[in-house]
Parts: sequence; structure tokens; C-alpha cells
Amino acid sequence: MNLFGLKSLLFLLCALGCCVGQGILPHGPLDAIVGRNVTFTTLVSNPVYAFIIWNFNNGEDQVHVATVSQGGLKVNAPYAGRVALNQTNGCLSLSSVTLEDSGDYGISIISSDGDTKTGDIKLRVLKPVSDVVITPNLPTAIEYNSTVVLNCSAKGSLLTFTWTNGSSPIVADDKRLTLKTDATSSTLTIAGVLRTDLVGPIICTAANKLQTSRSSPFNLTVYYGPDAVSISPPNPAQFIRSDSDFNLTCSAVSSSPPATFNWYHSQQTMDVTEPVLTLQAIKARGLGKQVENYTCTASNVKTLRAISSPAVSFAVMDPILGAVVSGPTATLIAGNSTANLSCQAAAGNVTSRTWLKQGKPLTASARLVFSSDMSSLTINPVQKDDLGEYTCQLVNPVSEAKATYKLLVNFGPEEAKVSGKNKVEVNQPVTFTCSVESVPPANFTWRFNGTVTGVKTPQYVIDSAAVANAGIYTCEAYNSVTGKNTTGSFTLSVYDKGTMPSDGLSDGAIAGIVIAILIAVGIALALTLYCRQKVPVESPY
Repeated sequence: MNLFGLKSLLFLLCALGCCVGQGILPHGPLDAIVGRNVTFTTLVSNPVYAFIIWNFNNGEDQVHVATVSQGGLKVNAPYAGRVALNQTNGCLSLSSVTLEDSGDYGISIISSDGDTKTGDIKLRVLKPVSDVVITPNLPTAIEYNSTVVLNCSAKGSLLTFTWTNGSSPIVADDKRLTLKTDATSSTLTIAGVLRTDLVGPIICTAANKLQTSRSSPFNLTVYYGPDAVSISPPNPAQFIRSDSDFNLTCSAVSSSPPATFNWYHSQQTMDVTEPVLTLQAIKARGLGKQVENYTCTASNVKTLRAISSPAVSFAVMDPILGAVVSGPTATLIAGNSTANLSCQAAAGNVTSRTWLKQGKPLTASARLVFSSDMSSLTINPVQKDDLGEYTCQLVNPVSEAKATYKLLVNFGPEEAKVSGKNKVEVNQPVTFTCSVESVPPANFTWRFNGTVTGVKTPQYVIDSAAVANAGIYTCEAYNSVTGKNTTGSFTLSVYDKGTMPSDGLSDGAIAGIVIAILIAVGIALALTLYCRQKVPVESPY
């Protein structure tokens, strides 16, 4: 048979049998990538055939691809070297496909008796997915203000696009976030962008059924803040010690780029642009002398936003230094002199003073008069009880100090008292003591029966008494500062052995008398009660 006639017959048979024998090929379409190989798989196994014919239709022309028969495989010239056909099941393999290979492929299985089975499938040759690139409409964005448009473009066929922020998919809400996609690009629009929208990295993925390609990680700087601004410490003490290391620190919760700062004193700029305001900077500007407000403003040069902190208030105060109490330099004599004490400090503002004597607070009286600011104390006249240590306590809100002064008051001598045994037996030792209060200590002179002795001490000692020692002993005490003196006398009796009279009842005798009296009283009470019980009481009726 003429080959040209056979081909014509086969085309005619294929055309006539196109609706017969469905199920020879799987449902399409079948996709392949440009330059790759593709195999058209059949759904038959070991068919009995005279001919298996593959044809291609690009929508305009139908082209014979290959035919297999008992005589072997015949490949049409345009497909030479690119086609393999399995003679067992009719599968067709096509290598190095091009875009022009896209179209409908049909198979006809013709038996020797002319029975024909046909099938067809569409081949789609796809361009490779490549060059996925995100392009922004802005180099940077401002939070809340900017609308960011990201365009993802790619090369390839039958593309679909997805967006992710980190590992989370970006889902359009058709309000603030919208997505628009066409054949080769996808556009993500973010209105009123937030700092969290583009934390990223943002990745655009382009894909078709056979390939996937991702863009490079994309980040867009979103400027934001400053947010809440605060000062630390938020509640400083009302008064700050001037020699302390106190300072204020201003901070913004978040800001990109980092915030810049300005400090204000009572709403007036201080020309301090550091986040830390030092105590030295405050004092250098002559501030802090009274309680006033300090605030900090944080600004963002990109967002052009500025937020002020809550105010903190305080004053700067010097600590009290060099406390001293000064007093009289003249000699003070009780009852005659006046003492003036003054309490001062070399530095620091004193807000209160307290006076103490021997550690106990002093209060004003007729003799003790304080100045209105408690800086001085006048004692007029001084008395002997005013002698002692005086303490002045100076206080302000940041410090306290104290100073002491020992006040010396001369007095006396006061009443002299002579003590000792007033009667002894001969040969017994005797000691008299003259006691007297005096500042400075008194000088002593002893007289015996009016005659001055050589004893000048507070004690008069007789080692062994004799009858001649009996008589009147007089102690004379003299204060060389006050010019006063006082005397005290004592009479001594000396007896021979065994002749010294008793001083009265002994302790045992006294105790016996007391016991006897108590017994007598008890008996009298008992008799009284007994008699009352025995005497009948007459009725008043």
C-alpha cells in the first residue's frame, strides 16, 4: 500500500473515531516545563492492534507525530529524535518540550478488523518559575501615616502567589490589607501601616503545579513612636541632698529611630538633650532652690511625633555641716550669772532645732528662754542644776547634725553636814566626814572646841581616841570662786572602858514590845465580839 494513502486513511479513521473508546488516556491537562521531558501515559496494557497512531493539534493544524505497527515505528520528520513510543502500551514520550508543543494530543488504536479506539489529552508546556522579586512603593514608612504597596513580580506560566510574614501567612481583610493578583504579579497593599506589619521577613512565593520559587527575604523600615514617656524615679523625695549622686532618666517605651530628648523646668527648656538629667546640671543652671516641676519630652525625627512625660517635682537642699554650740566665756556663779548658748551651722539650711540637757529635751520656763528660731538659749539666772552637757540637734529634710556644750556653773558651798560616831570608848578609832555640795570643790578647815586644827581634808581621823578628844568639832567649807563658806558641827564623847551608856532599848526588846501590844489588841477585839453575841437585843415594838 502507498504510504501516503495509508496516512490519509489513518487520519480519516482517527477523525471518524474521535468519540469512540474514551478512557484510553487519563484526564488532562498534562503539564510539563520547557526543556524537560514528558510522557503521555495510556490506560491500556498489551492491546491487540494493527496500528497505534499519535497526532498533535495546535488549534490550527493537525500533525502526525508517530505510528507504530507490525512493521515498526514511524516518526514524522519534525519529531525525529524527540519521540519514543512504547509498542506494548502505546505510551508516547516527548523530550525537550518547547512552548510550541502545547496543544491537544490524540491516540488511535486500530485493530486488524478496523475497530478503532481513540483518546486525547491536552499538554501545557509551562515557562519555568523564576525572578520572584518584591518591589516597594516607598523606601521607608511612617507608622499610621503611610500606605505601603508591595509588588511581587515573577516569570513563569500559570502562576499563583502567596505572601508570608515570617512563618505566618498574610491574609487580606479587604480593609487595611488587600491583595490583587494577575498572571505574573501580586500586589499587597497595607493602609495605615503598623510597626508589626513588616517585621518579617516578608516573602512572596510564586508557584505553578510543577515549580515553586520564593523571593529574597524583604524588610521595610517602619518608623514609629515614641510611645509612653516616663521619668525614673517617678516619685523622688521632695528634697534632694545637694551632694548626692541623684539624677533623672527619661525613657520612651519604643521608638524607631531612637527618640531624642529635651528637659524642661516649669515648662521652660533647660537646653539638656541627654536622656539623663544630672543634679550637677540642675545646680549649674541655678535651679532647685524651691520645689518645682521637671518634665522630659521624647521626639522622633522621622515620625515628627513628640510626647511629654508626667512631671516630677523636688527641690535641692544643702546638708547641714559644721554644727557648733557656743556659750559664755565668763565664770558663771549660781544665782548671779546669766548664760547664753547659741546653736549655729557653717553650711546648710536648718529647718528645726531641738535643745537637750543630759539627753532629755528642754522646755521654756521663766528662767529658760529660747529665741524664735530656737538658735539660742538664755538661762537667767543660772542655778546649780543648770550645770551639765547641752546638746543642740539641727535638722533639715536631707540631713541632721548635733553639737554639744558643757556648761559649768559654780555654786556653794551649801550646808555642811558632819557624820560619824558621836561617842566612843578610849583607844577606839574615830573618823568624821564633812559633806558639802560645791563647784569647784570646797576648801576645808577643822576646828576643835573653836581652835583651828591642821586638818584640811573632808575627813577628820583620830587613830586612837582619848578622853581629851571629847568636844565639839566644827567643819568650815570655803568656795574660792563664789567666795561663800559654810560650817557644820559635831560633838564627840569619849568614855573609859565599860562606862559608855547604851543608846536605848535593844532591837530584841523593841520587837518583844511590839508583839505584846499586838496580842493585847487581838484579845480585846475577841472579847468585844463575844459580849455582843451574848447580850439580847430588845424589840422596838
